[in-house]
Amino acid sequence: MSSLDRILPFLRPIEDLLVDPTITEVMVNDGGKHVFVERDGTLESVAGRTLEPRNLTVAIKNIARACGDEISDAQPLLDARLEDGSRVAAMFPPCAVAGPALTIRKFTRRYSLDDLVQVDALTPALASQLAQAVATQQNLLISGGTGTGKTTLLNALAAGIPDAERIVVIEETAEIHLDKPNLLRLEARRAQAPLGHEAPLPPVTIADLVRATLRHRPDRILVGEVRGAEAFDLLQALNTGHLGSLTTIHANSAEQALTRLAHCVLTANVGLPHRSIREAIALAIHLVAHVARVGNRRRVIELVAVRGYDGEADRFLLDQRYTAGETSGDRS
Repeated sequence: MSSLDRILPFLRPIEDLLVDPTITEVMVNDGGKHVFVERDGTLESVAGRTLEPRNLTVAIKNIARACGDEISDAQPLLDARLEDGSRVAAMFPPCAVAGPALTIRKFTRRYSLDDLVQVDALTPALASQLAQAVATQQNLLISGGTGTGKTTLLNALAAGIPDAERIVVIEETAEIHLDKPNLLRLEARRAQAPLGHEAPLPPVTIADLVRATLRHRPDRILVGEVRGAEAFDLLQALNTGHLGSLTTIHANSAEQALTRLAHCVLTANVGLPHRSIREAIALAIHLVAHVARVGNRRRVIELVAVRGYDGEADRFLLDQRYTAGETSGDRS
């Protein structure tokens, strides 16, 4: 039984869309006036399907409670997850200008590397390269846009980590699902307003969790997504012996991913000069895999090896291991 069953009673008008195995995402806009779905990587409008704004509002509140969260005028944003990793995001007015909005990203299945080859997300040769990188404990950064399959690829690669190793997974919202014997999963906590006479709860950030992780003897550190100051703590960990780690980042290319990682480190305000940050990144990251949508497919379109950093020219030295349509080259 899917954990979506827990929220289906509140969403009868779109229940058929949520249980359809070919649909990966359901989006309700403008207080229920418009419904869209993603099927096989393509967005489709669902003609003639609407929800009443009042009913949608009640449904979203009930979903929040079912997920152990809340959404209200005081807290108009919801970002929750179900047990299977499905994500529920909602927003109330005035933040959602035209009425309540709801987006549900379904966690339909876990893909292995072989599965990803079968659906043309990567070539057999590239899958072999990536599997070898995990086996030889190279640090891998996976970049791409929203919904391009970064976490799916990370999941598939992490499955290749030997069972004898201790893995710590750190996420803003838990989406990585691994079946490993020595696995510690950590999830950040946002600040919570006081209820009644209770004291407010301070946030526990990704950076807090990365620092704490080092006291739990990890062999591999997996960070669901690097967004900010935690990048500095992660670099420290990667440069002090925690090899074979994996993380994702939002970027438009493999090379831009390294620059974005440097910008994230800067937000930690640790006073490191620009050159030192980029040198540290060149030492810490061995490979960058970039995923993107190509037509209706999510594909790995680029793999680069980080050879070093040229301080005089202020650029990363990269060996192009794979580009969609090509397999080798050099960029320096």
